[in-house]
Amino acid sequence: MSAPERLRLDGRVVVVSGAGGGGIGTAVTRMAAEAGATVVAVSRSQDNLDEHVAPLAAAGLAVVPLRADASTDDGIAVVIDQVRRLDGALHGLVNVAGGADPTTWMPSTRVSRADWRALFTRNLETAFFMSQAVANELRTTGHPGSIVSVSSVSGMNSAPFHIAYGTAKAAIVAMTRTMAVELAAHDIRVNAVAPGVTQTSASATYVDDDPDRDRRAIALGRRGTPEEQAGAILFLLSDLSSYITGQTLLVDGGLNLKWSHLGADNTSLFLKDESFRATIKEM
Repeated sequence: MSAPERLRLDGRVVVVSGAGGGGIGTAVTRMAAEAGATVVAVSRSQDNLDEHVAPLAAAGLAVVPLRADASTDDGIAVVIDQVRRLDGALHGLVNVAGGADPTTWMPSTRVSRADWRALFTRNLETAFFMSQAVANELRTTGHPGSIVSVSSVSGMNSAPFHIAYGTAKAAIVAMTRTMAVELAAHDIRVNAVAPGVTQTSASATYVDDDPDRDRRAIALGRRGTPEEQAGAILFLLSDLSSYITGQTLLVDGGLNLKWSHLGADNTSLFLKDESFRATIKEM
């Protein structure tokens, strides 16, 4: 089978939890459908589904908009019921649902139990129980599958003033590794992606537009797009990644590589000798 064929998802059903926000989830929905999958696009907001997902279905893609709250058992049951009524074999799940409102940024000394629990429910608990349900369905039907969850660069490093969110996203990494071991015998792969700063409507609520700052902070010099995150997720869903499980793929443009003392040109700010600076920049 050629590489393009191994990227295809024809005849397969993929669930995208958190598909309606117009960002990563919507991009994954579109790209998975373009790759041949029938996509169950889940959002708890009908308005979001109408705005971002319905146009995909109207354009002829095999996308099924579904209003359901994946943070509840009843909502998950609605998703699985919809999957069972579709043609094609269940193959994949993408857990995008999560995030954090700007009000959740605060010193760790101010985080309340309610703050902590709300962010863990939104980011970790929802992903786990959705994964559990899809894994059980795959085991029952005997089909192989691929589960991909969205962590964050904040879960791969420190997350100052965002401890509950960062810790929940770090827990997704641990969840991914453990489920990968348990489900491998059933030919179910479990992976995650950890996005860096990505241009979405959600991130726009607390990240301003500062190209100079982006060049200083990110090795590739710019923020990512939802499509770039979706591309990595599509790879992990597909047979191109058939020997990959238990991994969390950083998709951050090299944000995690930069040290605080590196300048926009990726050289140390402590270097005085400009000729030396020019020499080490030569490729």
